[in-house]
Amino acid sequence: MDTPNTTPIPGPSKQPTENSTATELLQLDDPFNPARLPSKPARPRPANRSPSSPSKKRHYGDRFIPTRADGVDLSTTFQLMPDGPSTPTRGSPSKKPIVAAAVTDLEKDQARRTFTNLLKAETFGSEPADLPHFINHSPSHSRHASTVPNSSPGTPRKATPKLFSYSSPTRPGPEQAPNLDSPTHPRYSTTPIKHESQRLLLSPRKPTRSLSKVPFKVLDAPDLADDYYLNLVDWSSTNVLAVGLGSQVYLWSAVTSAVTRLVDLALPGLPDHTTSLAWIGRGNILAIGTDSGKTHIWDTQIGKRVRTMDGHESRIGCMDWNAHILSTGSRDRSIVHRDVRAADHWISRLNVHKQEVCGLKWNAQAGQLASGGNDNRLLIWDSVAPANSAPLFRFNHHTAAIKALAWSPHQNGLLASGGGSADKKIRFWNTINGNLLNEIDTGSQVCSLKWSKNSNELVSTHGFSPGPIQNQVCLWKYPSMQQIATLSGHTYRVLYLAMSPDGETIVTGAGDETLRFWRAFPKKKSYPLSAAGACSTASGGAAPGGPTAGGLMGSPILTSASSAASLSSSSFIGFASPSHLAGPGPPGTGRNILNLFAQMR
Repeated sequence: MDTPNTTPIPGPSKQPTENSTATELLQLDDPFNPARLPSKPARPRPANRSPSSPSKKRHYGDRFIPTRADGVDLSTTFQLMPDGPSTPTRGSPSKKPIVAAAVTDLEKDQARRTFTNLLKAETFGSEPADLPHFINHSPSHSRHASTVPNSSPGTPRKATPKLFSYSSPTRPGPEQAPNLDSPTHPRYSTTPIKHESQRLLLSPRKPTRSLSKVPFKVLDAPDLADDYYLNLVDWSSTNVLAVGLGSQVYLWSAVTSAVTRLVDLALPGLPDHTTSLAWIGRGNILAIGTDSGKTHIWDTQIGKRVRTMDGHESRIGCMDWNAHILSTGSRDRSIVHRDVRAADHWISRLNVHKQEVCGLKWNAQAGQLASGGNDNRLLIWDSVAPANSAPLFRFNHHTAAIKALAWSPHQNGLLASGGGSADKKIRFWNTINGNLLNEIDTGSQVCSLKWSKNSNELVSTHGFSPGPIQNQVCLWKYPSMQQIATLSGHTYRVLYLAMSPDGETIVTGAGDETLRFWRAFPKKKSYPLSAAGACSTASGGAAPGGPTAGGLMGSPILTSASSAASLSSSSFIGFASPSHLAGPGPPGTGRNILNLFAQMR
C-alpha cells in the first residue's frame, strides 16, 4: 500500500523514551502543552523574496483610546459623575405634587457634599466650586412654586462632563521653569491637597442649624378629637398650654410641668364639648367655645369663670383675640365680634360665608381679619366691620376648606392660607392690594400654619395625602419656600399647632391622642443696648445678663429680681389665689379685666 505524501513538520519532535525524566513525561501528558498541540503547516515563501529582505510595515486604523491619569480609580471616578435624568424631560416640569420626604442630617449631608466636591477636584484636576449654604441650595428639599418660570423646551441643557477624554497625540512643549518665588507654590506645601482645596476647607462658613427630628417631649392627650374643624390647643404668653379633651379643658405649665384641670363642661343631663380655645394676647384670660354655641371666659390665674356669652346657634370651631375684642366663627356660618370689657358685649355679626367658618385670624398691625370657610372662600375684613358690611377682598382660589391661616410678623399685610385635602396648597397673599404672591403644592392636606417669630420661616402641619408620606410637620424658608426639614411621628393627621412665647418650640396635636413638642425655630438674636436703651431698661426693661426668671422653654417671665410678688402672681396656675396675692395683680396678668367684670356685676 502506497504511503500518502505528507508535509514534514518543522522543528524537532520529541517522543518519550526509556531515558525520559518524570518532568518531561508530565509535560507531554499536559493537553495544553505546546508540544502536544498540532502545528500549522508553514506558509509557502514567495519565490522572488530573499530570506534576508525586511518585513513590510503594517498600518493600523485610528483607534480612540482614552487617556487616563496615573493612579485614577475609574470605579470611584465614575460614581462621582452627576446622574442624568432617568427619563428625558421636555417642556414644563411635571405638575404632580411633590411628596415631602424625610430629610437626612444636615451636617452629615453637607460634609458628604464637601468631600464629593473636593474628591472631584483632586481626581480630575479642576478647581473646587465654592459650596453655598446647605439650606438654600438643597435640591432634594425644594418645592416648585407656580410663580417660578419654567424653562422653555428649546433651552439646551448643560453638557455633562465626560469621564473619558479623547485627543490626538501631540509633541510636548518646552518645559517652563516653575515660579518658586510664590509662597503658595505646591513645592512648599506640606500636604498633597491643592491650594484651592485648602482654601475651600479653611474658608469660614455659616454654621449649620442643628434641628432634631425627634420630639423632646410627648404628652398623652386622651379624647383629643380627630376633627378638622376644631381648634383645641393654644399656648399663652405666660407659658401655659391649654388643651381641650372632650368636655374638659386642661392646663399644662411649661414652667413647672404641672397639669391642672380647669373645667368640665358636661353637666348632668346637659352634655357639652369643647370645640375651640384661644388665649388673650397678654394675660391669663382664656376663651372657650363649645358645641352648644356658648362662649365661656375664664381667668386661669384664679380658676374662675368670668362670664358666659351666647350668640351662636351651633358649635364654635374657631376664635381669635384682637386686644379686648373676641371674634368667633361658628357652624351657623356667622362671625360674631364681642367686646369682653362691656356689659353689653355685642358688637356685630357677619353673615357672608355659605358654610361653616373654620378659620379666623386677626392681624393687629393692619387691623384686618382673615376668615376661611368650608365654602372654599377666603375673606379679608377691615377692622371690626359693622353688621352686613362687605369684606375688603374675596379670594376663591382654594378648592377645599380653609382652616390654616397665619399672618406674617415680619411683613405687614402678608397672609398665608392652606387648603384642605382637595386643594393641598399653601398660598401667600398681599392683603394691602389683594394680590396673590405665590402658591405651592404640598401634596397633602394643610391643617394649620404658623410663622416663626424669630426668623422668616413658617411651619405647616399636614393630614391626608395620596402618597405614602402623610401626617408630617414641614418647616419652610420664606420666600424661597425651600423645605428645611420634615418632622414625622404622628400616626393621625396633625390638626393642632401652637407656638411657645419665645418662638422656639412648637407643639402639635393629632387624633393619635398625643401632644409632641419640637424645637423647630432658632433663638431670637440679641443685640447690645445703647445708652438710651440702658436708661429704658432701668425703668422696667431687661438688661443683657441681668437677673431673669425663665420657664422650661426659655421664656422670660420677669427681669427684675425685686418683683418677687409679681413673679409669683404671673406664674401661678391653679384654682385658688394664694393669700399673699389677695391684692390687685400687675398690669397684663388679667386682673384688670377681672376687676372690670366684677364692677359690671
